[in-house]
Amino acid sequence: MSTLSLAVRDSSTMLRRNLLHARRYPSLTLNLLLTPIMLLLLFVYVFGNALSVGIGGGGGPDRAAYIAYLVPGLLLMTIGSTTIGTAVSVSNDMTEGIIARFRTMNIHRGSVLIGHVVSSVLQSLASTVLVAAVGLAIGFRTTHATPLEWLAALGLLALFALALTWIAVGMGLISPSAEAASNNALPLIFLPLISSAFVPLHSMPGWFRPIAEYQPFTPAIETLRGLLLGTPIGHNGWLALAWCLVLTVLGYRWSTATFNADPK
Repeated sequence: MSTLSLAVRDSSTMLRRNLLHARRYPSLTLNLLLTPIMLLLLFVYVFGNALSVGIGGGGGPDRAAYIAYLVPGLLLMTIGSTTIGTAVSVSNDMTEGIIARFRTMNIHRGSVLIGHVVSSVLQSLASTVLVAAVGLAIGFRTTHATPLEWLAALGLLALFALALTWIAVGMGLISPSAEAASNNALPLIFLPLISSAFVPLHSMPGWFRPIAEYQPFTPAIETLRGLLLGTPIGHNGWLALAWCLVLTVLGYRWSTATFNADPK
């Protein structure tokens, strides 16, 4: 059997293993998924009137306009929260001894990480579909989006999920416990809170605006808004793709170097 065939076979096996784990222990995924859904409902129905002033262009509160503004940011936040489960899962594998057993078996070495990554990306996309469904149920509409723009939006979500997943895998590999992995991955949830997910950049203090504008989530959120709502994308599209590429490469190199290092 060729090296490529071996890698595909073993990666598929590891993918099935991780999907079965997610199905048997859904509590972690469910808890992480509830966070963006609860934030969506909280910001729409509790803070919506206050935060939507001026967003709809009329100068007054506009809850419908705020739903349209909020949902793209929550979709990206959903990916960040879902990948925390990946960090915990990888840490569990490292601390419970299964990785040590895999190292002694005749399997493709990279298939263990690939299984985690593909499983996480699939779960992230499924989670975003569920959050989008909740958004549609409460009034989110994308009348300006063409099928091609929907496809581009899905591609952006997949690329962003891939990038954050590799970072989460690295965090899980260096964490001494599942609790530590969960804490180490918390920035993946906190970063959207200091982005344009909830309020426009122009409403932020001048000294803070560049931090919010050029961190990874804001360009991706603004690009997603442009694809789904027809708002200007500008330079955000290139920034989003650049962040996805940089985070994927860094996360991949970090994860594989850590995983391939001789165990102590």
